[in-house]
Amino acid sequence: MTKVFKIANIFTGLLFAGIVNATAVDDLQMKYQTSGAAEFDAERGNTLWHKEFPDPDAAGKIRGCSLCHTSDLHARGKHARTGKVIEPMAPSVNTERLTDPKKIEKWFNRNCKWVIGRACTPQEKGDILQYLMTQ
Repeated sequence: MTKVFKIANIFTGLLFAGIVNATAVDDLQMKYQTSGAAEFDAERGNTLWHKEFPDPDAAGKIRGCSLCHTSDLHARGKHARTGKVIEPMAPSVNTERLTDPKKIEKWFNRNCKWVIGRACTPQEKGDILQYLMTQ
């Protein structure tokens, strides 16, 4: 295989991964809009991602998306309780991110309840996805 052909294959793979990500996110955002969400905004998603919420289990401690996933979505994070490594959230460096709508919903359900103390609204989910897609 020639060097040019290898580079073309890599580029095609990266392009396809971006298309898959956009499709899964687009499908979910369309679903959220049919549930009453307005236009999605990456800045609102950024604000929510970096917002700190009081930890109901430990006075004086906080919870937030960036606590485990970090503020740099291109970097690995670490689970606050277990110490387990969390691969980067940025789809630009982790092509596995945002490709499976079922996984996206699963983690929204789990993490929103843990961080915010309730399920995220369709608007919040869409805004966070909009923010993540800019990374």
